[in-house]
Amino acid sequence: MFAIAKITSKGQTTIPGEVREALHVAAGDFIAWEVAADGSARVRKAQALDRDYLRSLESTLTEWSGQADEEAYRDL
Repeated sequence: MFAIAKITSKGQTTIPGEVREALHVAAGDFIAWEVAADGSARVRKAQALDRDYLRSLESTLTEWSGQADEEAYRDL
């Protein structure tokens, strides 16, 4: 399938109907973008994430949130 959509000045676009149907997405659903090094992009339906779970998980990762870690992993 091939579809084209225009991007607005606010960076928004409408997902063409045939693409929404193929992805089985509707208003309120989430989509995830993956951008490859060659500039191509892949979009897929994403599951809604449990924010409370993610926040609790984030609090366990503070040992890797220092300035030294930021500098060491910045270019990865």
